[in-house]
Amino acid sequence: MEKLLIAISFGLFLIIIYLVFRTTTLISLISKGEIKENIDSSNQLNAVMMIVFLVGGMGLIFWYSNRASEHFLPESASVHGDWIDQLFWITMYITGFVFVITQGLLFYFSYRYRYRPGRKAFFYPYNNKLEITWTIVPTITFIVMFIAGLSSWNKITSKAPDNAVVIEIVGQQFNWNVRYPGEDGTLGEHDYKLIDAVNNLGLDFTDRASFDDFTALQLHIPKGKPVLLKIRAKDVIHSVYIPHFRLKMDAVPGMMTRFHFVAKYSTQEMRQKLGNPDFNFEMACAEVCGRGHFAMRFIVVVEEEEDFNEWYKNQESWLSKNPEYLSVVPDELKELAKKKAKGDEESTPGSTASLLENIYF
Repeated sequence: MEKLLIAISFGLFLIIIYLVFRTTTLISLISKGEIKENIDSSNQLNAVMMIVFLVGGMGLIFWYSNRASEHFLPESASVHGDWIDQLFWITMYITGFVFVITQGLLFYFSYRYRYRPGRKAFFYPYNNKLEITWTIVPTITFIVMFIAGLSSWNKITSKAPDNAVVIEIVGQQFNWNVRYPGEDGTLGEHDYKLIDAVNNLGLDFTDRASFDDFTALQLHIPKGKPVLLKIRAKDVIHSVYIPHFRLKMDAVPGMMTRFHFVAKYSTQEMRQKLGNPDFNFEMACAEVCGRGHFAMRFIVVVEEEEDFNEWYKNQESWLSKNPEYLSVVPDELKELAKKKAKGDEESTPGSTASLLENIYF
């Protein structure tokens, strides 16, 4: 099918080149006053082909749109995704309607007003009412669409609700790093000057908020609760892209971008909706960031809130996994760092943090 479409496209390209050549020749004859009243049969043929091209082209558009619909994204799995989808389809309906009307008239008029002996063109230089109408109507339409889009954008990028789960996402060639703030709910500071082979996020352990921060190999988020993503990059521009949430935000070196959203369906519910027991939400990079760009695939796990809380509680802090970095903690904060890194007050008996208590400190 792709080869056929390529062949059709190439054929249409040759036809366009031929018509441009014919048009140029006609203009040259007119400018030299050499145009003749005796027009050959190609004029009638070209006029008929306009209608054939119109009907055939429109038919192919609707046929291929219907055929490709099986590859469209499924229902949005986030609340704001419903707004995005609604805006997308409203835009498609408006622009599609205008496209069909304008292209239909363009090709029909080319046929209807083809050259005929003895008929002269009507000189119609301007019409103020018509000019005002086709200026104001599209302007108002675009303004309404722009305001609707801006409103959705502002909701997504405005201040997140106070109860939002904060997660930091850091892009680098060629993987994602995910950091959670631990029990205190606050992400610790970071500094690119502190990045080394182990501390690849540049965590700053002079900030007490960083003591209980932890990293994860999958992005876990709760269903039905606001999630705030704080996004940055270490090297080049990346782009956080989770298509099932209609989520896309650039990760830019040297600055923090943000995006907050609410997931509607858990991974398990989405598997049932799609009838695919192997389905997983995925985060990809939507910016061509280098040769290994394709490898930036990251699994996103959406869980019921109680399951998420249980997973969250059992995570080990980065500092407890890398106790040698206790040496960079200021002396007056070392005791606090030990307690927070181990989750002394909040850890449950039997948790990994508790088991490591006498190992690391």
